[in-house]
Amino acid sequence: MSTQQNTPSPSAADGGEAPQTPKKPGRIAVLAGVNALEGAALVIGGLYMLVMGLVGRPESPQQAETGGVTLIALGLIPLFAARGLLLRRSWSRGPALITQLMALPVAWTLLRAQGALIPAGIVLAAVAVTGLVLVMNPATTRELGIRRGPRTTPGA
Repeated sequence: MSTQQNTPSPSAADGGEAPQTPKKPGRIAVLAGVNALEGAALVIGGLYMLVMGLVGRPESPQQAETGGVTLIALGLIPLFAARGLLLRRSWSRGPALITQLMALPVAWTLLRAQGALIPAGIVLAAVAVTGLVLVMNPATTRELGIRRGPRTTPGA
């Protein structure tokens, strides 16, 4: 017989604490959500244009189909960025930043239009500025593991 006791570790069901999993910071989750929202909107708009180009009666079916495929391809960029942000991949900051920068001229164009496009421009501008603030935040950069300043090689 041994003098050591084998006691099971406490679990959440026994009233003990469950093992802690790393929590994703709020700003990273919000930034990923903003990118996912923009990506989903682009993909849905692209699918709509593609379907209308195939089964509808647009003036130029080829232009509608090409525009739809282009929007779908552009929508995949922020969707991949959102996934990378949630996984805390440093490469995801670039596509996230580019997505927000590309949304600003689109928002400006919508704001200068008439009718129902103006509120859409306001929403897009608010989303893009929110995304820019979050992606440029120094805390976001640190959480993604991106270092600032010159890199030094050890022993050089």
